Amino acid sequence: MSAEELAALLAACRARFPWAEEAEVSIEVNPATVGEIGLRRMRRAGFNRLSVGAQSLDDADLQALSRPHSSAEVRAVVEACRRAGFANLNLDLMFGLPGQNAAAWRRTLQAALELEPEHLAIYELTIEEGTPFASLRAQGLLALPGEDEVLAMMDISTEETALAGLQRYEISNYARPGRKCRHNLNYWHNGSYLGLGAGAVSCLAGRRYGAVEDVARYCSLIETGREPWSEVEELDAEARFRETVIMGLRLTAGISLAALERRFGLNVLDYYGLTLRRLAEQDLVAIAGNNLRLTAKGLALANQVMAILV
Repeated sequence: MSAEELAALLAACRARFPWAEEAEVSIEVNPATVGEIGLRRMRRAGFNRLSVGAQSLDDADLQALSRPHSSAEVRAVVEACRRAGFANLNLDLMFGLPGQNAAAWRRTLQAALELEPEHLAIYELTIEEGTPFASLRAQGLLALPGEDEVLAMMDISTEETALAGLQRYEISNYARPGRKCRHNLNYWHNGSYLGLGAGAVSCLAGRRYGAVEDVARYCSLIETGREPWSEVEELDAEARFRETVIMGLRLTAGISLAALERRFGLNVLDYYGLTLRRLAEQDLVAIAGNNLRLTAKGLALANQVMAILV
């Protein structure tokens, strides 16, 4: 969408949904498709947080990922966004890329940190079925780094971000003081959110709504006053409790046991019992007073821990 279209969309939202002046209003941009004029237009419209889909600052990595931008374009967009008045900037980065080693990841991360972002979202590459990478892997032609190399990259992420003054507050997210992503926090606390548009998902008071994916069909339903949902799912209290535990454990601060009991009427220690004690004995989770969190070892093995608790 163009900057003008996005500005109009935001104005329409403002006209229908009142929000506080200090609300966080994020927009995600691709370095190859946005320029300073568009950035200034979006800033004037009310967007105040910019997320740049950099993925890497190594041109070889970007080519391997078939990204349409270069590392120079990432730097140019960051400079343009600062001139446009954005004081809250996130960079998306990926590690564990084909042919990448720990030293190369350190160089990419240091290059990103030199741009002084307020927030970093750092994700390990996931191979999705039906993609070119999945096909190459099936043929044995995708040279992905080994487990030890990936673990070394994770350690480098923790080390370099801390040196740059960013705090890890969630498994994949790092922020300067006061710059944690509010949407992320609401999501990891399993709060309510409204998704608008074809294919969008909403979660309201424990009930999930998925809108129809076909744009023309979605518009027709809205214009004729009909509900646009293709599916509605309501989890029972126990399922919502387990989901809230799992999502909350993604936060490095962990979760409040008392808050969970007030919200669901269930005690985490009683509910999980021996399972939780075994995880603690394996140094994957830590229970201290009113708090349950993943340990450093648990953060590295979060998917396995979540699978046990689900």
